Amino acid sequence: MARLAAAFATSHSVMLTCELEDWLTKFRDRDDRLPFYDKLGNRIPWSQVLAEAPANAADLITPEAITQRYHDTQRAMDRMGEELRGAKLDALIICGDDQYELFFDNNMPSIAIYYGPDIVNAARPAQPDPDWYKNAQLKRAEPGGPVTYPCDGKLALNLIESLVAQGFDISAVKEIPASEAEGHAYSFVHHRYYHGAALPIIPVFLNTYNPPNQPTPRRCVEFGRAIAEIVKAYPSDQRIGIMASGGMSHFRVEEDLDRSIFDAIKRRDIDFLGALKPYRLLAGSSEIRNWIVAAAAADTVGLEMSWQAYIPGYRTMGLSGTGLGFARWS
Repeated sequence: MARLAAAFATSHSVMLTCELEDWLTKFRDRDDRLPFYDKLGNRIPWSQVLAEAPANAADLITPEAITQRYHDTQRAMDRMGEELRGAKLDALIICGDDQYELFFDNNMPSIAIYYGPDIVNAARPAQPDPDWYKNAQLKRAEPGGPVTYPCDGKLALNLIESLVAQGFDISAVKEIPASEAEGHAYSFVHHRYYHGAALPIIPVFLNTYNPPNQPTPRRCVEFGRAIAEIVKAYPSDQRIGIMASGGMSHFRVEEDLDRSIFDAIKRRDIDFLGALKPYRLLAGSSEIRNWIVAAAAADTVGLEMSWQAYIPGYRTMGLSGTGLGFARWS
C-alpha cells in the first residue's frame, strides 16, 4: 500500500516573490486599500488598524528589522525546498486556494480535485510589468516559457471516488482550458521549490476565500483525515506527500493566531484547529484552512512537526503584512 510519508506547509504570499526594496517601502503606499477585520470578523477601516497598532509598531518596521526578516524568509524558503526535495516523494498532494484564476462566482466549488495527466505553469512575460506588485506576482510563473508539470491523475481519481463515497461533495476537474494555467498556490511551489523537477502533483482546490461555501475548520479536519486514510489504502508502493499552500495571517499580521496554530500542531491538538472560528479566518488568513487539512492528514498517520519557521512579515505602521510560515511533518 501507499504511504503518506511527509507533510508540508508553506506561505505563498506575494511578499515571497518581492525584492527587499518592496518590503522596505512599496507596501506602505498600497496596504491602506486592503480588507481588514477585527477578531470578531467585522470589517474595519485602515484608520482603525492604525489606531490599534501597538506602541512599539515603529520599532518593528525599521529598515534593519525588515531587512532581517527578509533574509530570514529567504533562508526559510531555501530550507523548505531542501526538505521537499529530500523527502524523495513519488507524488505530492497540494492543497491550495483559487483566487479567481480557474473558478469564479458563476461556479465556485467548495472542494475540487484536478485529475488530468499534467498541468501548465504559465510563461512570465518577456518584459517586466511596470506595476511592481503585478511584477512580483508574475515571478511565480516561468521565465523561459510555459512549463508542463506531471500530475498523478490515477491517484487523483482514486481520491475523488473515495471521498465521494465517504460523503464529500467533490468537484472533479479533468481539463483546464488551453488559455489558462495553474493558479498561484501551485505555481509558487513548482517554481520556487522544485525548479522544473518532474514530481507529479495532485492539485486540490479548497475554497478558503469566497463566501458562501467555504469549508469550516471542522470539515477541513475531516477532509485531511480522509485523505490520509485513502492514501494508506491506495494499492501502490508510492511515497506520497501532502502540502498546504498559503497562509498564515494576513492582511494584518496576527502573531497570536499564527503561533497558536503552530503550538496546536506541535502538540497534535487537532481539535483546537477544528474548533477555530470561521470569523477568525477571513481575507488572507482564510488560507489557514489549508494548514488544517495538512495537519489533520499528518496526525492521522502519526507524523509530527520536525521543522518549522515563522516570520511575522510586518511592513507598515499598522503592522499589515503576512504571517510567513513554513513547516514539515515527518
